[in-house]
Amino acid sequence: MNNKSTTRWVLQATSGLLLTGSGLSLAIDAGMNKMQGGDWFWYGTGALIVFQAGLCLVIDSTRFR
Repeated sequence: MNNKSTTRWVLQATSGLLLTGSGLSLAIDAGMNKMQGGDWFWYGTGALIVFQAGLCLVIDSTRFR
């Protein structure tokens, strides 16, 4: 395996996992805001975008493995 390919795989997979976890945490926080009657729509939408970006990075990183 190429060292450059392995490095890219590790960085991209790690970034994807961090974004996925962050997106889930933000989505849960947006849900709590919704339950308390606060502003949640754009916050929740951003959270889902972060979550989906993380999933895309993790799935795409498999081609560098």
